[in-house]
Amino acid sequence: MTDNRIYLFDTTLRDGQQTRGVDFTPADKIAIARALDEIGIDYVEGGWPGANPTDDRFFADPPKLERATLVAFGMTRRPGRSAENDPGLAGVLGSKAGAACLVGKTWDFHVDVALEIERDENVQMIRDSMALAIKRGFEPMFDCEHFFDGYKANPEYALSCVTAAYESGARWVVLCDTNGGALPHEVEQIVTDVIKVVPGSHIGIHTHNDTENAVANTLAAVRAGARQVQGTINGLGERCGNANIVTLTAILGLKMNYETGVDAKGMTQLKKLSRMLDDRLNRSPNPHAAFVGDAAFAHKGGLHVSAVQKDPKTYEHIDPELVGNQRHILVSDQAGRSNILARFAEIGVEIDPKNPKIQRLVEDVKEKEFLGYSFDTAEASFELLARRTVESVPDYFSIERFRVMDERRFNAKGQTVIESEATATVVVAGQRLHEVAVGNGPVNALDLAIRKALSTAYRNIDDVKLMDYKVRILPPPPNSDGTDAVTRVMIESAAPDGTTWRTVGVSANIIDASIMALSDSLNYRLLKSGTTAKVDA
Repeated sequence: MTDNRIYLFDTTLRDGQQTRGVDFTPADKIAIARALDEIGIDYVEGGWPGANPTDDRFFADPPKLERATLVAFGMTRRPGRSAENDPGLAGVLGSKAGAACLVGKTWDFHVDVALEIERDENVQMIRDSMALAIKRGFEPMFDCEHFFDGYKANPEYALSCVTAAYESGARWVVLCDTNGGALPHEVEQIVTDVIKVVPGSHIGIHTHNDTENAVANTLAAVRAGARQVQGTINGLGERCGNANIVTLTAILGLKMNYETGVDAKGMTQLKKLSRMLDDRLNRSPNPHAAFVGDAAFAHKGGLHVSAVQKDPKTYEHIDPELVGNQRHILVSDQAGRSNILARFAEIGVEIDPKNPKIQRLVEDVKEKEFLGYSFDTAEASFELLARRTVESVPDYFSIERFRVMDERRFNAKGQTVIESEATATVVVAGQRLHEVAVGNGPVNALDLAIRKALSTAYRNIDDVKLMDYKVRILPPPPNSDGTDAVTRVMIESAAPDGTTWRTVGVSANIIDASIMALSDSLNYRLLKSGTTAKVDA
């Protein structure tokens, strides 16, 4: 390992889930883990096995990660029992993760008041837990809770906890600014002191953003010698959040010239990663987010635009494309062209950059996004739109009409029963197919009715599963009376081989928006499987 190598540890799936209003589904956690793995993050913390049903389901069948190490979070053994007989520790070390990050006390105040045990017993708990993690085949890490507060109060004891973990075989000893109260100069000095007793190659840093210094504190620790950094996508986390792993990745690689697992290609996926999380959470992206926000490289006019057009470096600290972003100059009609060409390369479409159809697609995408569409994570809908613009997509089917009825009633046991019945008329090769289906909701019923109608013509859509469904109410369009808000529906579908894809629909009517997304999902499945469209007899 070279001293220039920084290891990136993402805690979105645990720390991020503690954010007010955030509740990941298992499908969310799988998608986020895969996205982090794809760009080259070294460690992905999946959650705390045994802490809640979502984490249990995730660790029962975790996604296969190609580059990242999956980490299970938990606690060191409890006082008064052995590590082998601790049920909490058993859940973590019985998981399918490759590494275990175990949190423990390093502030003498907490040992005395919260645990109410001898301080030496706490140190022994750390040693025993690290030893058992190694014995069970895990890469062991010790998470030093409230380390900076503990160090300020009693440096000798805080360091004894760090040393105990390291001497017991911990690969990483992570120093946590748990309440986010430390400042950069304090972090740099304290980490410098720690590295006198434990090598920086084994020291990590985890900071919270309560003073809006999480990124600065992390970089201060790196300057002092720490070689693992922890953070969450978009700085997600309880209270004011955590260090933003997107920002840290960009700064470490592009500004400080450290080597990380995120190569140049992965760096160009940072904006996509940031937007993916926002879409999963059904929230608006922060346009002013560093590196990846829409306004991060936006120039409104006057002297700025003139200077940028002559030399972009005048007002841009990096090339926006390095992080998957783009320059926005309001007087230019070329914004977005390079991104469109990059997306074509991703989906395997070869096209002359001078082809006039590209500009037509750019304008079409702009118009649709103005109306409420979001193609950043609805990659299947974008591919269908792009292919229809520059080449062609087989005419597999069209949905001519649909109707949905909901019924709420009581069964013989007096229990409330809610059912949705949907009818759909689908046209395939000039033939109208009419089917009815009952589902546990209007979208489920429509999905079943449409696929029932299509099943005789296209058998390979029978195994498509609707994995996730998200609805977002968007502000009404300009010049409206304010009552006609727009609904955006995002659908995630999956094939039996584990392939997933996302589609989007936008309409003033939620059912209509859902039909658009469902139609794109089925069309995409047929296209990618190489299905031949039925033709008139």
